[in-house]
Amino acid sequence: MSAKKFLTGATAGALAFLPTLALAAGAIEGGSKQEINAAAIGMFLAFVLLTLGITYWAAKQTRSAAQFYTAGGGITGFQNGLAIAGDYMSAASFLGISGLVYLSGYDGLIYSVGWLVGWPIVTFLIAEQLRNLGKFTFADVASFRFAQTPIRVLAACGTLVTVAFYLIAQMVGAGKLIQLLFGLDYWMAVVIVGALMIVYVTFGGMVATTWVQIIKACLLLAGASFMALMVLYTFGFSPESLFAKAVEVHPKKIAIMEPGSLISNPLSAVSLGLALMFGTAGLPHILMRFFTVSDAKAARKSVFYATGFIGYFYILTFIIGFGAITLVSTNPEFLAAGKTGLAAIKGGSNMAAIHLASAVGGNVFLGFISAVAFATILAVVSGLTLAGASAISHDLYATVIKNGKANEQDEIRISKISTIFLGILAVILGIVFENQNVAFMVGLAFAIAASCNFPVLVMSIFWKGMTTRGAVIGGFLGLAAALVGVVLSPGVWEAVFGNPKGSAPFPYDNPALFSMTIAFAGIWIGSLLDSSKRAAEDRAGFPAQYVRSQTGIGAAGAASH
Repeated sequence: MSAKKFLTGATAGALAFLPTLALAAGAIEGGSKQEINAAAIGMFLAFVLLTLGITYWAAKQTRSAAQFYTAGGGITGFQNGLAIAGDYMSAASFLGISGLVYLSGYDGLIYSVGWLVGWPIVTFLIAEQLRNLGKFTFADVASFRFAQTPIRVLAACGTLVTVAFYLIAQMVGAGKLIQLLFGLDYWMAVVIVGALMIVYVTFGGMVATTWVQIIKACLLLAGASFMALMVLYTFGFSPESLFAKAVEVHPKKIAIMEPGSLISNPLSAVSLGLALMFGTAGLPHILMRFFTVSDAKAARKSVFYATGFIGYFYILTFIIGFGAITLVSTNPEFLAAGKTGLAAIKGGSNMAAIHLASAVGGNVFLGFISAVAFATILAVVSGLTLAGASAISHDLYATVIKNGKANEQDEIRISKISTIFLGILAVILGIVFENQNVAFMVGLAFAIAASCNFPVLVMSIFWKGMTTRGAVIGGFLGLAAALVGVVLSPGVWEAVFGNPKGSAPFPYDNPALFSMTIAFAGIWIGSLLDSSKRAAEDRAGFPAQYVRSQTGIGAAGAASH
């Protein structure tokens, strides 16, 4: 089936299906049926049609692997900065952090601070080197002077596990959002998001994903700014009055203005902070964005603009979270039938920002913010899926299985098949992890990225003594330690698997402090003990790699791909 026919059918399906969503009579909480929100229907419909139109346009532009994976390197620094911000301001940022601030106050900001601090690391350690050394994926950089097969298998494993955990958070956010607005069963909401995401990535590739992210970033920044302004307006533009009211109505009282209410254990706080800071520099869908620009200078500009947009947005989430404490938790309209208090909010704490939109702007603004939140999730999910599909098609299929001899059309075909499988996996995981806070789930994805992708990437760029064997040993040890730590942590062992409270074998929610240490130690020891002929070649290749990573000399060929 051609892209044109498919997208025409998808558009017709969206037109026919969205009003049906609105009339669905599923109970959300306490048996109450959802009211029809014409504004939300209209906004959703407009956004879906707009993005399908972008995908149709992008499908006509996408002919080569370079266009599919990296938009042909034709994105400007400012556009890419907006797209990175769009990729990064995910459901975890908008819905999750707002929800954490709503429940825990000041401590909810640990996620936004950690994520923001990660950007200088990306700016000074990663961005230019990536653009100078890579082509499509960060595995191109990690394997630059090493044996291709084992490094690319490691990079693909790290990418796919990170993408899987990150996808969970986005699918949960989207499912809860559509469930809340349209009264659909949660699993049906997750299936709808998965289907739309598959369409965007399969037919539009990086061109469509980039433009969906840019549009979404602009809408999200505008919507969050308006919401924060309206909250401040309600309190006479006095943050002091806002915080005083929040302390008055919150069950934790003054504790919400102090650190320690969400994470009281110092080791847990350090571990989470390390995951959020260094995980940013190991996220495959963020690292891919540096290959969409023409050169290293544009890559550096991208990070500069992205950091500004993201920092501003995180300030807004703080106001939005406290606004929800004062205006949502005290309003019976937003609470489940017959229930009171913060925890009684319809749809769970992830929906605090959505209810606040209704409180400050009525149904029309609720519709707008809901559509923007949906756009946020679709844009991030599309970027994640593209990164995962690229790992399968470019790193595993083209380089490992076909030994670098695959033709571009086969590579793109494998990528599209991978997209469908990843979409189905995302739907299944989204249903299993239904009741998790989305910021918490993304924190786990960052732990895995910080424990596998980041150590291998940064050591390959800056340490001449690193060898293929050391990279594989350290990378897989870090990945395994992070995965085991996540599964055995209270957040998964108890909350997801239903084991008794206090029974988790690993006592910390985030394993990054331990798994990162294991990864770096594994790389160091494994490389030092490696005296093979391959190790000598690995070390001898460092000077040429270092010169190219710092200067870009010899990178013109990569840029033109």
